[in-house]
Amino acid sequence: MKVTTPRLTQNVVTVEGRTAGEPVLFVHGNVSSAGFWRDAMAALPERYRPLAADLRGFGDTDPEPVDATRGLRDFSDDLAELVAALDLEGVHLVGWSMGGGVVLQLLRDHPELVRSVTLVNPVSPYGFGGTEGPDGTLTHPDGAGSGAGAANPDFVARLAAGDLSDESPTSPRVVFRTTYVKNPDVADEDHYVKAMLTTRTGDGNYPGDAATSPAWPGVAPGKQGVLNALAPTHFRLDDLHEIDPKPPILWIRGADDVIVSDTSLFDLAHLGAIGVVPGSPGTPAQPMVTQTRAALDRYGAYREAVIEDCGHSPHLEHPAEFGRLLAEHLGAA
Repeated sequence: MKVTTPRLTQNVVTVEGRTAGEPVLFVHGNVSSAGFWRDAMAALPERYRPLAADLRGFGDTDPEPVDATRGLRDFSDDLAELVAALDLEGVHLVGWSMGGGVVLQLLRDHPELVRSVTLVNPVSPYGFGGTEGPDGTLTHPDGAGSGAGAANPDFVARLAAGDLSDESPTSPRVVFRTTYVKNPDVADEDHYVKAMLTTRTGDGNYPGDAATSPAWPGVAPGKQGVLNALAPTHFRLDDLHEIDPKPPILWIRGADDVIVSDTSLFDLAHLGAIGVVPGSPGTPAQPMVTQTRAALDRYGAYREAVIEDCGHSPHLEHPAEFGRLLAEHLGAA
């Protein structure tokens, strides 16, 4: 269904016949859409009302530009308006990857709306790239090593072209098989690759406008677009533990994630350390998982659940275990 708010018109995926019950709002990650939640939504117990929104610039929601200087707030403010437009109360939030950062921003700004939070392999509370240490200290003041300049241009071009092939390591299908999941035997792969291809490309959307830096590796965050919104100069949640009330948080993660990891294959600092990106002066990798754990330790009201033999997408790779963990968490909230 389409829901128009003052900010934009959003596409919301639902489950037929499920119009009552406690609302559970699923938020997808980067280069994906609400379609990634299809099976997880259908598996929810009947007492819940599952909803999944396409974020701006993804799926069938308006491709409004992302003001990266606001961090992830363009996305979280859109969702806050969606919650109001649908007259939802006591919302359970489930956020995957970038969507985990979006729901944490929504929690930070509107804790009164939230009944519980489930984070699924979430981006660090200190953004993606350009930081070190458990508290997300900037490696360089300009955020060097993060932002749109870190995107692979061939991958972006293949997204824009709607490439469904598996002819290149940078084709969306191969990226899905090698990084979104650990074991490339997910049923209905075409469905997820097509969802990836709904990503709008350009300076205002994915990846955003590139900027340069005098510091290695020579890229810094720009002011528009998705990857810049994830940069630590724009998105960081240092005070999440200060909110009141504190809804319970479940943190589910795949043990073998290569995207959100203390040794992420998408972190230029780690790629420099292992010699893939030349010229590294020894910049340490961003300890993404360690940073999330440190922030949640300060928050207090959370549980961490690790799924073995699993990559970045537990809801796709181990749907039964994911569904059990989610249902237990929602029932206890």
